[in-house]
Amino acid sequence: MASSTPNDDWFQNAAAAQIRNERFERAELLNGRTAMIGFVVGILTEALTGHGIVSQITFGVFGCN
Repeated sequence: MASSTPNDDWFQNAAAAQIRNERFERAELLNGRTAMIGFVVGILTEALTGHGIVSQITFGVFGCN
């Protein structure tokens, strides 16, 4: 492969930055979706068991009912 010129370096850096931005965007989308699923599961568990979300979280640790 031929040696790169400064213009090629700029293009490579710009492409790498764009790829990095797209990966961060997809990661944030996945994090948001996971948080929404967790929240819905917590609400459904509260509806089925009668224990609030805080009680669900601390139940095993502190033995709260």
